[in-house]
Amino acid sequence: MDKVTYILHDGTREEAAHAFVDAPDGSVFTLAPSTRTIRQNAFLHALFGLIAKQLKYHGRVFNAIQWKTLLISGHSMATQRGVDLIPGIEGEFVNVRESSAHMGVARMNSLLEYVLAYATTNGVRIPAGKGYEEFMQ
Repeated sequence: MDKVTYILHDGTREEAAHAFVDAPDGSVFTLAPSTRTIRQNAFLHALFGLIAKQLKYHGRVFNAIQWKTLLISGHSMATQRGVDLIPGIEGEFVNVRESSAHMGVARMNSLLEYVLAYATTNGVRIPAGKGYEEFMQ
């Protein structure tokens, strides 16, 4: 039996139910919320790039990936999920943080709102007419 994934909506719900009922013993059934959308991901990374080009943090310039780490960590604290700061292999400290790749749509929207609030509060210019509002779906 090949692995099959169903994104549930009116057109696939019945087909998914039949696949579940007809599955042989020993099959694994996982029901999970959808993960972030490609559009959400693209918007998030565009924001990290804009922030990296326009802001400094503690007087330092950081690239988009470094901003991603800072902002996901901040979002985790702001939403009471906390952080896991541990000693690293070479004695450095590492924030073993939440992965945006594993966020559901709702959690990603929360992160996007957090990043947008941070950006606008700190004067980041987000170009008009880019259709960014469409990414918040």
